[in-house]
Amino acid sequence: MSWQPTMDWHYAKQRANVLTKIRSFFLTRNVVEVETPIFSHSTVTDAHLDAFTTQYHFSEASHCDESVVLYAQTSPEFAMKRLLASGYGCCYQICKAFRHEQHGRYHNPEFSILEWYRLGFDHFRLMDELAELLHLVLGCQQVDRISYQALFIREVGIDPLVTSKAELISLIASHDKLSDWLKKEDDVDTLLQFIMAELIEPRIGKELPCFVYHFPASQASLAKISVNDPRVAERFECYFKGIELANGFHELTDAELQKSRFEQDNKTRKQFGKVQRAIDENFISALACGLPACAGVALGIDRLVMLALSVNNIEQVLTFPIESA
Repeated sequence: MSWQPTMDWHYAKQRANVLTKIRSFFLTRNVVEVETPIFSHSTVTDAHLDAFTTQYHFSEASHCDESVVLYAQTSPEFAMKRLLASGYGCCYQICKAFRHEQHGRYHNPEFSILEWYRLGFDHFRLMDELAELLHLVLGCQQVDRISYQALFIREVGIDPLVTSKAELISLIASHDKLSDWLKKEDDVDTLLQFIMAELIEPRIGKELPCFVYHFPASQASLAKISVNDPRVAERFECYFKGIELANGFHELTDAELQKSRFEQDNKTRKQFGKVQRAIDENFISALACGLPACAGVALGIDRLVMLALSVNNIEQVLTFPIESA
């Protein structure tokens, strides 16, 4: 019946056990749990992410405008980095995040996220720590690691750092996946992301978690560019059993460069016919004040629980998914 939860009591207890393990993991490492607001005056500019909005009416005595739009967080990233810039140490957060996207086997617009930041870490040390967490929660004894470039060359025979639109379109067509919108697509990164999702992700991480690192610099998002190879960003993702599980960065600390990336995001949003978003000036101000050298990663808790329980649909680890909420 539709009023009943889609996660049974047995799975609910196992989910709670996973959360207990996560908190124990960070307690032993002196990483402190923090909380930040769900709603913010600003949101992400990423052209592939859309936030939920609500209207809040301030009292006449407030210094704020009487009525403002607030955004539900797509992740706690900006707020947590503001904490770090203000002097907080290594910290983590378990919270809800919201993304206006299709729901499905691995997606629900409201989901649980684990995000943590380690001062003095680079992306490789953070991959090591994530591997330790996966060992604790999933029993994984080993992980695989491969660069984005090496992965594309191995799986589809192209070098993503020197490829062209024509080569990518030809590859997609050879796998009978060339739709009309792809034929019109001029953005190489969008084509690479399509190939990654449709042709490569299903092949990797079948037996062991697979860490893919050093994404193209044009996909840096909030990550540093490698000093050893400026064509790549110090960013990684983790895939396991067909699931994109985590996304991590050696964090960019340059406020002006980050702002220019947000501006470029908005140009891309305009090209996609999407509403441009105001840049989060509180976040930029925090970076300008001084974000300490650090690395951070976001992990989907619902997907982690799916793996821990060996279930194949996110609804099995949620009490009330969007259709019955």
